[in-house]
Amino acid sequence: MAPHSPLLMAFPPVCACRTSPAGGPRDKAAPGSVGQRLRLDGAGGRPRVGSRAQGRSAILEKFGGAAKGPAPHLRRSGGAATVKTMLLEWCRARTRGYPNVDVQNFSGSWGSGLAFCALLHSFFPDAFDFATLEPNARRDNFALAFATAEERAGCAPLLEVEDMVRLPVPDAKCVYTYVQELYRCLVAKGLVKTKKR
Repeated sequence: MAPHSPLLMAFPPVCACRTSPAGGPRDKAAPGSVGQRLRLDGAGGRPRVGSRAQGRSAILEKFGGAAKGPAPHLRRSGGAATVKTMLLEWCRARTRGYPNVDVQNFSGSWGSGLAFCALLHSFFPDAFDFATLEPNARRDNFALAFATAEERAGCAPLLEVEDMVRLPVPDAKCVYTYVQELYRCLVAKGLVKTKKR
């Protein structure tokens, strides 16, 4: 039976953290990928869709390939707000007791990078020594967290360190999208237990 959890959603929210307008230097779409086809299908090589649609396509494409195995069956009774609240509570519970971490939302609470580190450390305590991390070392904290998530959980790198450091308060949609994908990956690896159907 597939995992059954209200925290997993069929259509994740969209954030533009890893996307840029067509042809931008950060555009990582491989030739022949969905994102690449969106740019080249228009007449004369002009884009047929806007950069927002490309961003949505790129995120959905990444989500489709990040968590291996069949897509989990999803409960829709609570709605997106309930799922978001439950995911926030899950983050709060996993990071409780970590110094300099107080998860209250999906924006400012993640600004130092320590919340990402604490969440990952709660699953992979041997990956790094949390006690050595400093709240003002934002770049190092984000880099450590994202690398650990990719290496240990197989989480797609949906966020970039430079984007997170540039903003004093992270974009809530980007953080929520990333945490949701991390949750999916942890479920796929059997590290988060969900109710069975």
